[in-house]
Amino acid sequence: MPSTGTTKPPRILIVGGGYVGLYTGLRLLKKLHKHEAAVTVVDPRPYMTYLPFLPEAAGGNIAARNLVAPLRPALKGAEVVTGHVVAVDHAAKTATIVPAAGDEYELPFDYLVVATGSVSRTFPIPGLAEHGIGLKTVEEAISLRNHVLWQLDKADSTTDPEVRRKALTFVFVGGGFAGVEAIGEIEDMARDAAENYSGVSREDMRFIMVEAANRILPEMGPDLGVWTMQKLEERGIEVYLNTSMESCLGQHVVLKNGVETPASTIVWTAGVKPSPLLADFGLPLGPKGHIDTAPTLQVQGMDYVWAAGDNAQVPDLASGEGSWCPPNAQHAVRQALVLGDNVIARLRDDEPRIYRHKNLGAVASIGLHKGVAILFGKYRLKGRPAWWFHRLYHGSRVPTMNRKLRVFLDWTLAVFLRRETVGLPAMAHPRDAFVDASLPEPLLRRADRANSLS
Repeated sequence: MPSTGTTKPPRILIVGGGYVGLYTGLRLLKKLHKHEAAVTVVDPRPYMTYLPFLPEAAGGNIAARNLVAPLRPALKGAEVVTGHVVAVDHAAKTATIVPAAGDEYELPFDYLVVATGSVSRTFPIPGLAEHGIGLKTVEEAISLRNHVLWQLDKADSTTDPEVRRKALTFVFVGGGFAGVEAIGEIEDMARDAAENYSGVSREDMRFIMVEAANRILPEMGPDLGVWTMQKLEERGIEVYLNTSMESCLGQHVVLKNGVETPASTIVWTAGVKPSPLLADFGLPLGPKGHIDTAPTLQVQGMDYVWAAGDNAQVPDLASGEGSWCPPNAQHAVRQALVLGDNVIARLRDDEPRIYRHKNLGAVASIGLHKGVAILFGKYRLKGRPAWWFHRLYHGSRVPTMNRKLRVFLDWTLAVFLRRETVGLPAMAHPRDAFVDASLPEPLLRRADRANSLS
């Protein structure tokens, strides 16, 4: 357990080890003088996940372990605590830590960086909590991959038309970057996998995308959004705009436009919201629950607290007054560098910098060799050129040289080897095989497990 005594030198506590947490920590460790300050990073996971590659992990194009950067080797020289910060006492300048093991304790700090990120934004839709699959973590991406391939196995092993129809219907709710990239990658994977089954073809499958707005990929502009929608529909994907999912009780999906279908796969990618932990941090919050920050990334009214990334309401000076930076990786990484510099400026009584960054554009992959991109607000790419740019850009952004090399190696091997389409559905319950061997009626246990995988 970390020391809970008075910190000498001053302690910089970073809450969260995602984009902002990792890159702020790296910036501080690079620029701080020896013994000038101690850096502590607290996160419930001992690694940072590169979120833009979750769809590729779900589609099997990148190994899951190559999407994560372990915090301890990446942040050598910092103290990394695996646990949650559940409360902050600003008067005493202490944070309440609930570690992965052991009792909670108070950790003193002198400067605080809040980078808790975001969680999936959900709604009280009947059946969503029981049957929905998110795509915010690497675990969810791998679970989705295994689940989809298991549905193909189920469909191939039965002649019951209702079971087959349910198993081979895949519903994706949300037409932003995450939803479009996920359905593109999963449809590609399912199409490839179907070649290995005698009783399942792509024509047997039904892919549905649901979007509440009047177009998909709104960040790309109307022309690229329309083009992307046309390409998805050419692949047999049904896209419903201006509608929403009203219910999915018993894995029976009911859409607002009247469409109903049984579906064993319901993927929810309809946006994000700030971490609910912020409610106990005693910080000023905006109307949507984000931390209210100044252009210097300092929390309003607090000269020892900073915030950035998905959990912060950061003024977008490049877009004009009243605009806020969108919650994406491009802003988070760049904000982290300014934030780190400003913490050091506060330590040394120097003037802080303001964060101003014009969006360089956006890229999206919609499956193997297919993509869209908008660069510097005026150059538009479609198809294979956009897909190449997507890979080059995001491949260069993956943290640590170790992970960059592993990701590019995965892609290089994929040029010469066919996509791996084997699923491991039992990973959701890895001990079941051992439990089966220990029970007097293992076959019954096995049947229960098969039902749980549905």
